[in-house]
Amino acid sequence: MAEVPVISIIDDDESVRVATKRLVRSVGFVGHDFASADEFLQSRRLGETSCVIADVQMPGMTGLELQELLVARGHRTPVILITAFPDERIRTRALQAGAVCFLTKPCDGQTLLQCLDMALNKNRAQD
Repeated sequence: MAEVPVISIIDDDESVRVATKRLVRSVGFVGHDFASADEFLQSRRLGETSCVIADVQMPGMTGLELQELLVARGHRTPVILITAFPDERIRTRALQAGAVCFLTKPCDGQTLLQCLDMALNKNRAQD
């Protein structure tokens, strides 16, 4: 039996975290949520995470900085970035750094699930 994907949701907005975790769990995945990138990095979930969904604009470390840190540390965990403040330069930078998707809040649940599917397939292809 295949391992159930673990999705880590990182957003300083609790309502977004709760809604995203509910969506992730509705399709049978395990969801963990974190209020900040630092909270995620200090957790035991980093090594088991199949995909990260992170807000771009957060106090402290941004989602983009988190993505760049994960890449620099050799983590191949796919990242989906979400923002309420779309900026084409940040979008380009995120996608060039390997983000699977760059979505604008509020994002459609179906679109997010399609991005998750792409991210998990990318993960499987790397294994």
